[in-house]
Amino acid sequence: MPTIGVAIAIPEPWATELQDYRTSIGDATATHIPTHITLIPPTEVADSDLDAVTGHLAEASAGVDPFDIHLRGTGTFRPVSPVVFVMLAEGISACELLADAVRRGPLAMDLHFPYHPHVTIAHHLDDATLDRAFDELATFECRFPVGAFSLYVHDERAGWQPTHHYELG
Repeated sequence: MPTIGVAIAIPEPWATELQDYRTSIGDATATHIPTHITLIPPTEVADSDLDAVTGHLAEASAGVDPFDIHLRGTGTFRPVSPVVFVMLAEGISACELLADAVRRGPLAMDLHFPYHPHVTIAHHLDDATLDRAFDELATFECRFPVGAFSLYVHDERAGWQPTHHYELG
C-alpha cells in the first residue's frame, strides 16, 4: 500500500537553501523530503484508490485560485512536537482553504493537530540544535506565487517523489 502526501513545493532558490540548511544541522530526513508546505500528511492509500485520489485532487485544484505566499521568520511546535519551522506571513488562509479542499472525498481525514501551514527546517533534533535553527533562520524571508500543488508518493530509497501536479484555478 503506497504512502502518499500532498504538498505545495517551495520554489528555487529557496527550496535548496532550506533543504541544505536542514541537512547541515543534522536533520538526515531532509535528504529525502523536498522543501514543502504540507496539505495532506503522509497517508497510506490502497493502489485501487489512487485513480479516485488523482481525480479528486484535479477537481479540488480547479476550485482554488492561485495565491501568494510570503515566508518570514521562525516558529516552533515545542513542547508539543520537536519541530522548528519557517512561518507564513501571507497565504495562511489560502493554504487552509486548499488543504480543506483536498482533505475531502477519498482523502477525508481527521488530523492529530489543527492544520497550521509551515515549512519545517528542523525536526526530531536535540533542543540546542532546535534553538540554533530557530535563531539562525529568524530573519529568513521570501515571497512566491503558488499556482499548483503536487501529489507525492514515498519511495523507500529515493524518498518523497512528485508523481502528479495540479494547477490551481
